[in-house]
Amino acid sequence: MLLRILDLSGIAVFAASGALVGVSKRLDIFGVCVVGVITGIGGGMIRDLLLGITPPTSLQNWPYFATAFTACLVVLVLHPEVRRIRTGVLVLDAIGVGVFATGGAGIALASGAGPLAATIIGMITAIGGGLLRDVLVNEMPLLLQRDLYAVPALLGATTVVLADALAIPESVGLAVGSVTAAGLRLLALWRRWNLPTAPRLS
Repeated sequence: MLLRILDLSGIAVFAASGALVGVSKRLDIFGVCVVGVITGIGGGMIRDLLLGITPPTSLQNWPYFATAFTACLVVLVLHPEVRRIRTGVLVLDAIGVGVFATGGAGIALASGAGPLAATIIGMITAIGGGLLRDVLVNEMPLLLQRDLYAVPALLGATTVVLADALAIPESVGLAVGSVTAAGLRLLALWRRWNLPTAPRLS
């Protein structure tokens, strides 16, 4: 039940971030909803395909699709003014990274995946929707920029896997992992932390 709630929460915030990007790109209502829904359920679909869950949960169960679509409609009606959209996208994206990384790792463990596989699948769940969103709107994916994006997701997923290995209650691992991943992502944005780049060629 907790994993389901976490999954739906991640879908909602990621769909909202995708819809905000659609609004900023001046897409029509259909375009905004397409970008938002794919952002919301994309990571979960990739996770399910990696775990051999077919059809993917988000396509099999209507609440997942409905949650993403509702989040898009809310954004269309209540989106902030254009100058604040970038901030809104980044904040929602950070929350989505934390929630999806831990939820993805938890679902992978529940499906019988080993610790390493669960960690990687958790990270992919968190970054998959944002990657698809950026490709759809022809933006350089955040994953490939210097921003700390995949690292917080990896840390959140690792927290859940370690909690499971240490027999710590699932709810504690999920909560700590989500807060850690989202917090690191937001802190990195605020402090402008990033990974080093390769030296320039002469």
